[in-house]
Amino acid sequence: MSSELNAFEEERQVVEKIHESRGRIERELRKVIVGQNEAVHQLLISLFAGGHCLITGAPGLAKTLLVRTIAQVFHLRFQRIQFTPDLMPADITGTEILEETGDGRRRMQFVRGPIFANVILADEINRTPPKTQAALLEAMQEHQVTAAGVRYGLEEPFFVLATQNPIEMEGTYPLPEAQLDRFMFNVVIDYLPEQDEVEVVKRTTSTKPKPIQPLFTGEDVLGFHSVVRKVPIAEDVVRYAVRLAAASRPGKPEAPDFVNQWVSWGAGLRAAQFLVLGGKARALLAGRSHVSNEDIKSLAHATFRHRILLNYRAEAEGASIETVISRLLEHVKEPK
Repeated sequence: MSSELNAFEEERQVVEKIHESRGRIERELRKVIVGQNEAVHQLLISLFAGGHCLITGAPGLAKTLLVRTIAQVFHLRFQRIQFTPDLMPADITGTEILEETGDGRRRMQFVRGPIFANVILADEINRTPPKTQAALLEAMQEHQVTAAGVRYGLEEPFFVLATQNPIEMEGTYPLPEAQLDRFMFNVVIDYLPEQDEVEVVKRTTSTKPKPIQPLFTGEDVLGFHSVVRKVPIAEDVVRYAVRLAAASRPGKPEAPDFVNQWVSWGAGLRAAQFLVLGGKARALLAGRSHVSNEDIKSLAHATFRHRILLNYRAEAEGASIETVISRLLEHVKEPK
């Protein structure tokens, strides 16, 4: 009984730590990052939930700076990999080299690649061929890499934050749906309002940014993952997430007419799983011990926008993915 009480007390302390940490994290991030509140919030939710993120935005919007700063706040080792058409799997996972020992013999030695870090920024992931994308997929899903038939585990925690440039599609290799589905969120970073851009220009042309103070460790992050999964959620709220995903699939009884007309492929089971897991992390960051309908609704766009594929009719009629998701939220009734 005493061990159960001790475990409960430890979890309670972690819950309080998560809630109290949100303000501290945002204060540290604001030393460097201006605006982008929604994107920052979604990245923090994925970090606390243990999910990978796809980041979509035009060049020059501080995507790299944002990811590096988050890694510094959590005291995690950061690596940036620039994906190019000639990048090979061994360039990111590592390779074996022939090494001479002290007694004159030779042996194969595995040299670790940049994937062996806690936070990986896969910059312009759609510019590299499918073979290299597949190597990253194994690391994302299995948290390991394989070289010469030997498996090497990656250091925990492990996150992949991949960027895509939405304005240059020529010469790219679009990610297959199976790999897109493994990203928890698709976070959109857009241009800042005028006042925020003025603030960025003033900061970056005057003094150096203040140093970031690490607030946590990798062990803390792993503890957060465990607590997030234990957050209670009502079955009606879980059913709401499942119904949202099911309503996005054309040809199914749950699908509304606009989905049958505009959508060629809907969200799968992982969408509902990530909605619930993200909702739990969002609730903890807000200081609540349970998941609400609003938690699910607020994460629907980030969860669905890379999982729902529109057809040519949608494009011809000017229907965007954001429009489809908004109409889905209107169509599927919230539980009372």
